Amino acid sequence: MNHLSRLALVGIVVTVAIFAAACPKRVSIAEIERDPSRFRDRDVAIAGVVQDSYGINIPGTPLRGGAYKISDGTGSIWVLTEDAVPGRNAEVGVRGRVGTGINFGGRNYGLGMYEKDRRFRRR
Repeated sequence: MNHLSRLALVGIVVTVAIFAAACPKRVSIAEIERDPSRFRDRDVAIAGVVQDSYGINIPGTPLRGGAYKISDGTGSIWVLTEDAVPGRNAEVGVRGRVGTGINFGGRNYGLGMYEKDRRFRRR
């Protein structure tokens, strides 16, 4: 391998490593429930189906947000969002921070997650 191609290969490997390190680790909800202190105030990614949702979204106003419960087959967790909530049975992937004592609208959801990003599964 000549010097130029070796340098290009090292550059590609370093770039991939940087992007991979920036992505949060995808975990099961059971792992979070088993040891919440391990994930507290850390970014994690989960995926599952929306079981229940409560929220408000009035178009043309800054009023929006809510909470939705996501289940991945190993457990379920409440996710708080400042965006519109997904409907029941929607398949979503969520990235966010795990927290305890999650409150919304005067209701305590216990162990939960603050949403930073959400992706919907395409069918």
